[in-house]
Amino acid sequence: MDAARLDAEGRRARPAKDGDKRFVQPLRKSHRNLERPPFDCIALVLQGGGALGAFQAGVYQALAEANLHPDWVSGISVGAINAALIAGNAPQARLDKLRAFWEQVSAPHIPDPFGFAEPWLQGDLSRGIVNRLHASSAMFAGTPGFFTPRFPPPYLYPPGAIEATSWYDTKPLIGTLENLVDFDRINASPMRFSVGAVNIRSGNFVYFDSTTHKIRPEHILASGALPPGFPPIEIDGELYWDGGLVSNTPLQWVVEGDTRQDTLAFQVDLWSARGEVPSDLPGVMVRQKEIQYSSRTRANTDNFKKIQTARNALANIIEKVPPEFFDNEDGRLLRSVADRRVYQIVHLIYRSRKYEGQSKDYEFSRASMNDHWTAGYNDAMRTLRHPEALMRPTDRSGCGTFDVAVNGRE
Repeated sequence: MDAARLDAEGRRARPAKDGDKRFVQPLRKSHRNLERPPFDCIALVLQGGGALGAFQAGVYQALAEANLHPDWVSGISVGAINAALIAGNAPQARLDKLRAFWEQVSAPHIPDPFGFAEPWLQGDLSRGIVNRLHASSAMFAGTPGFFTPRFPPPYLYPPGAIEATSWYDTKPLIGTLENLVDFDRINASPMRFSVGAVNIRSGNFVYFDSTTHKIRPEHILASGALPPGFPPIEIDGELYWDGGLVSNTPLQWVVEGDTRQDTLAFQVDLWSARGEVPSDLPGVMVRQKEIQYSSRTRANTDNFKKIQTARNALANIIEKVPPEFFDNEDGRLLRSVADRRVYQIVHLIYRSRKYEGQSKDYEFSRASMNDHWTAGYNDAMRTLRHPEALMRPTDRSGCGTFDVAVNGRE
């Protein structure tokens, strides 16, 4: 029986209604506490995707139950928010803080005129209509503790004013973060924390990292400042936009950055690069977003695998050549590139349901939040049933991948 339809006692759970105070959580565990896999670092890599971010919280719940706590958490946009909620709290408090955030931003705006709790009204058509109503509500009324519409609208502000550059104000998110995240903990904890943003003037991608920066709420807001919806965020005299404008997945920073170490990376993506050819304009808009924000997950992973194969081969050659051949500038460069580190990348990718349209990333209904959280939990739980997902790669590349949708045999 699908865990998404069970309550904590194993009974079939009713669907979540907007008026419910909590998510219906799939707490029936079918995985167990695991021994730490043989890697120097467990990394949690969180993509941007707005309202779809509850999927990442569900993934984290399953990992925490399996005792797989990250050493490094990196995120972009809503992934940066989830990353802060994880890194900025003690392990025993993280799930409660994640739930508090997602319950706050999915607080009901409108009643359910279609009686969504009734099983005969849960088809794709009726659910799609209800979702569009909630998306419209977020567009016109904002989302509690996250963003509010600008009034007067931006075109009534003078050019040069921050208010003239976006449709929404994200100041409410500052209070939410300060309430739910201990930034002193982020800056002092051994857990590494990284979020990506784009410098507007240079167009360059920038990572704010706890090893090089003192992380503050504005770093999280900068990572999620997607124009023209959200305003740019000023940090140390520079303005920044959402990191997803350049790359929506921070995997490269984790595996190709300044710290090379044997790494098990859980890459949690909210947009799937694979999909069907659309047959109408709404489908075109959905597919456009998926392609734009998926960051070509598998293509980038395949490219990294080729690079690691070359690094490994170079390390083998260097061992066979007399050391004096490398006692020069070119030799030192080659030694710095050579690498025998191993990387296992576990893909967890949200796959949209048929009724979810192009507004799925700003549709903040309680029912959808619950669906996304449950999907992340179940996907991670299914993945952890496969021991090979957590094994060190043994081929010459030193880089392995696992996706339960592709590699799983259930």
